[in-house]
Amino acid sequence: MDEVYARVARDLERVKKSVQALAEGEDAPVAQWSAEQLRTWTARPLDHEGREMAPEHHAGVGVEVEFRDFAVLSTWLREHTTLTEAFRVGHVSWHLTDERRDELMRQVRADAVRDAAERAQLYADALDLGAVSPVAIADPGMLIPTRGDGNFGGIHAAPMARAAAPGYATEVELVPRDIEITASVEARFVVG
Repeated sequence: MDEVYARVARDLERVKKSVQALAEGEDAPVAQWSAEQLRTWTARPLDHEGREMAPEHHAGVGVEVEFRDFAVLSTWLREHTTLTEAFRVGHVSWHLTDERRDELMRQVRADAVRDAAERAQLYADALDLGAVSPVAIADPGMLIPTRGDGNFGGIHAAPMARAAAPGYATEVELVPRDIEITASVEARFVVG
């Protein structure tokens, strides 16, 4: 058990040092990381006749790393799967940073409002009603019909705008899946 523990501890130290180096600085490719406590266990496998064999000793530790840079992630994984004996990748998930998600939400919300205005003008033009002017814009379900506002029976437009997170034009083995951001609006317009 001591030998197995020492080998995994040595590999963990190599992984931790590489992650710490990538996490230094304000724009570091690693946003955050954590490592679990190294754990050990012993199992007694059975042979094909059901007899107990010599005990097998195991050691393992989980490391979770959040990367900002896909190219660095790919290089880091390639390096450790090649050079670190017991290194295994358990799971890779793709997420937008809060900052990037907020930026994309502002963009798609603005696109949704522009789309609503264009649609309203298209409908007004089809009936030769003249230019439209917005009187209310809100998230879906937030507009309440009021007297004299021209909303007959709750008719409303709910256009949707979309933007995908940009891809990265580098030679990367791991490619993030597209992440779709959507926004819907309700709008009320007057004509004339």
